[in-house]
Amino acid sequence: MEDLYPYLPGILTALGATGLGLMSPGPNVLAVMGTSMSLGRRHGMALAAGVSAGSFCWALATAIGLSSLLAAYAGALLLIKIVGGTYLIWLAFKAFRAAARPYDIEARAVLDGGVTGLAQFFLRGLTVQMTNPKAALTWIAIMSLGLAADAPVWVATVIVMATTAMSLAAHTLYALAFSTSAMVRIYGKARRWIQGALGLFFAFAGIRLLASRT
Repeated sequence: MEDLYPYLPGILTALGATGLGLMSPGPNVLAVMGTSMSLGRRHGMALAAGVSAGSFCWALATAIGLSSLLAAYAGALLLIKIVGGTYLIWLAFKAFRAAARPYDIEARAVLDGGVTGLAQFFLRGLTVQMTNPKAALTWIAIMSLGLAADAPVWVATVIVMATTAMSLAAHTLYALAFSTSAMVRIYGKARRWIQGALGLFFAFAGIRLLASRT
């Protein structure tokens, strides 16, 4: 248990960033909402599972890549933190800008011709997440918050498994809860507060990461 304490703040910060990101009405969240509203909860949950599977693949690939890089070049941690911190500051700016805009969220289903099978929606969610060019930077930022140069393998494993579980739980909850337009409207009223909180956290995490040298 004593081995946990040096890495716990980083792990919790990484999970906090993931949690707030999942609360933000981004494209994946809106797609799950729209699919549940248009085709029902089962299809929304299938899409949610695919998105979460994609998150797992990105998290695992990033963890393996960064861990291997740090094992070979411990000095690369500073560069990783600069990249991750800068991207977090950019995300904070985008969140503040979104919070300042009084627009309504628009949930749309992910539709493609006559595709209606649950397995096809799972694959669509997986494909959408894996082909998102911003996902790599997002996961580099998250992993750089949780990993240290001397972090053992289990630290990366905990972050990967915990963030995957959070993604699956959050997207499934969206699929279950937001199957009606009324729920989307209620969620939309809280959007600006969520985006504001997200901006504050990302700004704090980005500054903390850029100021860190270990």
